[in-house]
Parts: sequence; structure tokens; C-alpha cells
Amino acid sequence: MAMNRVQFQSGLSLPRFLQRYGSEAQCIQALVQARWPQGFVCPRCQHAGASRFQRGVQWLWQCPKCRAQTSLTAGTLLAGTKLPLRTWWLAIYLICQAKNGVSALELMRCLGVCYRTAWRMKHKLMAAMAQGEAGRQLRELVQFDDAYLGGEHPRGRGAGQWTNKVPFIAAVELHQGRPRHVRFDLVGSFCRQAVHRWAQQALCPGTHVVSDGLSAFTAVQWAGMSHEPIVVGTGRRSVQQPRLLWINTVLGNLKTALSGTHHAVKFGKYALRYLRAHQYRFNRRFDLAGMTGQLAQALVRAQPLSEPRIREPAEIRR
Repeated sequence: MAMNRVQFQSGLSLPRFLQRYGSEAQCIQALVQARWPQGFVCPRCQHAGASRFQRGVQWLWQCPKCRAQTSLTAGTLLAGTKLPLRTWWLAIYLICQAKNGVSALELMRCLGVCYRTAWRMKHKLMAAMAQGEAGRQLRELVQFDDAYLGGEHPRGRGAGQWTNKVPFIAAVELHQGRPRHVRFDLVGSFCRQAVHRWAQQALCPGTHVVSDGLSAFTAVQWAGMSHEPIVVGTGRRSVQQPRLLWINTVLGNLKTALSGTHHAVKFGKYALRYLRAHQYRFNRRFDLAGMTGQLAQALVRAQPLSEPRIREPAEIRR
């Protein structure tokens, strides 16, 4: 059997990571490069160039035109952090290089911080991943299916027992018979209107879509896609259909990753972040070594999130 080059790529080893980002000064310089790759630009007046000075342990940039002072983390998801940047870079590295991600508990032990801090760091990084993947559109040939995260709450009653069960649409883009990109989106239900709105945002016009025989999936044609429904029946026959091989494989790997890594997820609130974090890693799996730097760029481009905002439920497309 030929070696899978994606699975066996070297990635970014821990010694190489420490060589690049082992000191606070290296992390500061890497974050400066991630935020201002063409040089400093004042966020207030857009003037290029600034003087740099240190106040306590914080580095500040001062615009010579409007005199505004800007810290390296101001206006980003890192705003207000009291942790060393090398701790953030290590968290970025651990979350990127692990195929299935890491739990907040494991992150706590690796970073030497309290659980609440590790949880907050993890969700900020997943929020950056989600923002980085929000605009992705799939094209050419796409397989997609309906799925659920979570399930019945053993101590719930009535409708409350299903509060952690979340419906979503999974789609995989194929290129030369192999998966290239994936996308996961929460939906309120699997009705034609929801599928139509999803297709308008997630698929490029002219895409050929293959799905099972769920009647709601015909709504992708309203968005200008060609649709090939395959009636697969129930039971094992539905997952063994060769025309739907890759979407079933992607869904199986996703659920295995989530159940094996995260044991107590509130899918009713945070499902979208977990889905998009898996999507982010999958879509960049061809360049594991570069993923750490890419996530650092996404982190400084994303808007700041306070803890109350982090804990808000994700918006579901109805």
C-alpha cells in the first residue's frame, strides 16, 4: 500500500516549534509579523510607521501623526490577556498539530494554567477558526448529508431532554475523486427553506451536488445547483453507498474525534465552534507545518470577545 503523504507528513515538531517560538521575544516578533506583515499601520488614522517603546512588560507602538498608542494585542482576540505570548503560541501549536484537537482539561495540564483559563483560551482559538472558515464555499462536485450532534439527556423530561441535540449539514468537496475541503453548518431543521439558504451561502453556483433521497435536499436546485439524489434505504446500506463514501467517512471521523477528545460538550451552545475547528484543521491538513502561523494570523484578525460573548449560544440558521 502506498504511503499517505498527508498522514505521514512531518508537520511542525516540538523541537522546531521551540526553536522558533521558545522565548517571549520570538513570540512577540512572530505576532508583529502576523498582525502587520507589511509594517505597522495605525488603526485610528491608517498612517504607516510608528515609534516603539516599552511600558512595564508591555510593548506599545505610537503613531507619529495622530499620537495614538497601540499595543500588540489591542483590537484582537488577545486583547486584555495577562498570559505570556509564549503560552498562547503553545496553545495554538497544541490545537493545530493534534488531528482531533485537544480538550480544555488537557490544555490546562499542558500549559500549567487553571481550567477556566484553558477553557477561555480554547474557545477564543476556536472562535478564530470559525471566523476564518465562515466564508468558505465549496465547488465542482460536493457530497452532503444531514446529521446530528449530541443526543438524549438521560435526566431530562419532555422537550428538555433534547436540548443538547443539534442538527447540522455536512458537505465535502471532491477533487479527482478525493476530498479537498469540508464545511459544517448548523441549521434549525432539515426543511427546504433551511437547505436553500444553506446552499446559497455554502456552495458556488453551478456546483453538482450528490446526496441521499431526503426530500428537503431538492431545495439546492433553487439555488442554481444540479442535484443528484440517491435513495439508499436504511441501516448499513445507507453508509455503504459508494457514491456517498466520502461524506459518510468525514462524518464518521468527525463524530469519533469529538467523542474521543471531548467528553462533556454543550453542543446546544458551542456546537458551531467545535464543528468549525474540525473544519479548519481538515481544510489545512496538507500543510501542518504552516498551520500554527496561519492560526496566529486568524487570531489577530478576529474581533475581541469578552467572556459573556464567548459563552453566548451560536446562531443557528433557521
